[in-house]
Amino acid sequence: MMLNAEQLEQFSLQGYLIFESLIIGQRLEWYVSVFDELVERGRELHEPAPHFSLELNADGSPRPGLLHKVQGVCVVEPRVVELAREPAIVKRVVPLVGHQEVDVFGTKFFPKLAGGGTSTHWHQDNYYFGTDSDRVVSCGIYLQDADQGNGCLRIVPGSHRDGQIVEHRNEPGMHGSWTDVDEDSAIDVEVPGGSVVLFSANLLHGTADNEDPERTRFSTAWHYVPGDVDLESFPQGGYEDRFTVHSG
Repeated sequence: MMLNAEQLEQFSLQGYLIFESLIIGQRLEWYVSVFDELVERGRELHEPAPHFSLELNADGSPRPGLLHKVQGVCVVEPRVVELAREPAIVKRVVPLVGHQEVDVFGTKFFPKLAGGGTSTHWHQDNYYFGTDSDRVVSCGIYLQDADQGNGCLRIVPGSHRDGQIVEHRNEPGMHGSWTDVDEDSAIDVEVPGGSVVLFSANLLHGTADNEDPERTRFSTAWHYVPGDVDLESFPQGGYEDRFTVHSG
């Protein structure tokens, strides 16, 4: 087992675990280069394309060449599946989902480009999945340094414990559906590049926009689920963005 009793207790009570600099060196550099290629593909777009969404103006119109997200990034770029299957990550996921067979689904890449790049605001991942299961573990991988200046992850520790999915809403000029939280209860997750955050899909989390004029903040977001949990909208074998990452 890759997690000790203290870590398992923290995940149960607080809803998250942080592993700094888990992916390092040439391996990290290689992944960054793969995502650089996706950003370059985004620069050629004037309108959204399949899997590729662009940043939005205040009126909701797309901003040409400014990539917001690649949805289904493991479908678009199969090399990214290697990151989802990194043993250092998956072996930490297994005890959290309680099963040796583990799938990943809902794979996303957020480049968080300099000068206003966005990813997500306050939400719960399970809102999008139509479940409140505590066996869905979300994963944020920060390929570059993440801090308040470039829009690091923010979480509300312990907000997963009641298992309730709160009301979410859409807002003009923004991607996704969001909610409100007590900001005083939130913490910033500032981490060096190559860090991994595992958290309950019921945990309230979000990010601020990247206001740094020069730095990007590449990250991936996806969700691990035990092979014996067959989510209705993301069925095993029937959803293209679901991959087996550990088979026991």
